[in-house]
Amino acid sequence: MPTVEGKPIWFELTAIDKDAAQAFYEAVAGWRVAPSPMPEHGGYQVAEADGKPVAGIRRSIPEAPGFPGWAVYLATRDVDASASRVVELGGQIRFGPVDIPDVGRFAMVSDPQDVVFALMDATSPGESLAFGPVPLGTEQTLGHGVWIELATPDPEAAFAFYGALFGWEKLGAMPMGGMGEYAFIGRGDLRPGAVMSSAATGAPARWNWYVHVADIDAALATVRARGGTVLQGPDPIPGGSYSANIADPVGNRLGLAGPRQAA
Repeated sequence: MPTVEGKPIWFELTAIDKDAAQAFYEAVAGWRVAPSPMPEHGGYQVAEADGKPVAGIRRSIPEAPGFPGWAVYLATRDVDASASRVVELGGQIRFGPVDIPDVGRFAMVSDPQDVVFALMDATSPGESLAFGPVPLGTEQTLGHGVWIELATPDPEAAFAFYGALFGWEKLGAMPMGGMGEYAFIGRGDLRPGAVMSSAATGAPARWNWYVHVADIDAALATVRARGGTVLQGPDPIPGGSYSANIADPVGNRLGLAGPRQAA
């Protein structure tokens, strides 16, 4: 499949305790998490939804340092060229580029506002199914990423940076009063998410991603029962579903989206 520049293709958590993270996210997101079958991946854990790889969980190791919380991987045809372009645009290369055996080539980078994300050129055949776009009208995206969201202190600078890097454009916006606007991003058929002001909303500056769950209330009850925290929501979103933001027991943040079955 041709590479769609900027499409989310993987999500990854660097965990202090991989076993505890596995138990929490299996319960909340409905994933099946198991070690990668490839010994060269060093015990890397792969989360699957309906048998399809969605996300990874790994420990921080000296030669590949981790970054706080979840990382969003965005596709590119040429990791090395895109990483160099990040630097030209005022960002930084934080790690790499390096090859992952039987997976692809990646680099961890940060934008000019110091928000970390990953660039990846996947060598595996076929298209990544980690991300499926909204709306959430079918079960095909349960357990998959369905939305990404950038909280940044300078939304206009972010649009300039990601526009130059991936060709993204501002595709309309939803006003949020004193919190600024929720501006949608994308290019052509790719409309993966939105940008908002971290300064105005108080949200930490970071890339967030949302997992599709079958029942938002049941998922949030599980978050609480497993020692996590509900930070926001559930709040209605277009299409009849609801969104929420959570923190796992050690503070890693994640978004959830899905219907309210009780309603």
